[in-house]
Amino acid sequence: MQVWKKFKRLWKHYIFQSLLAALAIFVIVLTVGENKVVVTASMAATAFICFAMPTSVSAQTKNVIGGHLVGLVCGALFTLTALPYYAEFPLVVGLTIFLMVTLDVEHAPAAGTALAVTINEVTVTAAAIVIISAIVLTQCRYYMKNLLKDLI
Repeated sequence: MQVWKKFKRLWKHYIFQSLLAALAIFVIVLTVGENKVVVTASMAATAFICFAMPTSVSAQTKNVIGGHLVGLVCGALFTLTALPYYAEFPLVVGLTIFLMVTLDVEHAPAAGTALAVTINEVTVTAAAIVIISAIVLTQCRYYMKNLLKDLI
């Protein structure tokens, strides 16, 4: 019942913020096309955090951008290894998590970025997409902070 009360109180925000997230992903998808679908998936998770949990630590600009940078670097490093996928994939995620918590830039979707880069190999285009998308999402969250509510 408590969930229903919260929904009744914030239903306009549920709709508005969900539409903002959908619009952000729409713009990203139109920009990158269907070739970078795995990278777009991690940005969708970032959009969820920025628009459904805008005051969370994980939605802070330094965490979103820093986390994705860590994910990009780790993913790029692991494209250089000759490890089998069943070792490479868990190791890149583990290293990304370790570095994010060590550097205090925790952002869960960035582990997905690291995996996406490892699977698809990093390109300048993919890196630019991730960084520009992270900047756009965090700036939308920042400039709309007076309109956004935590929905969780």
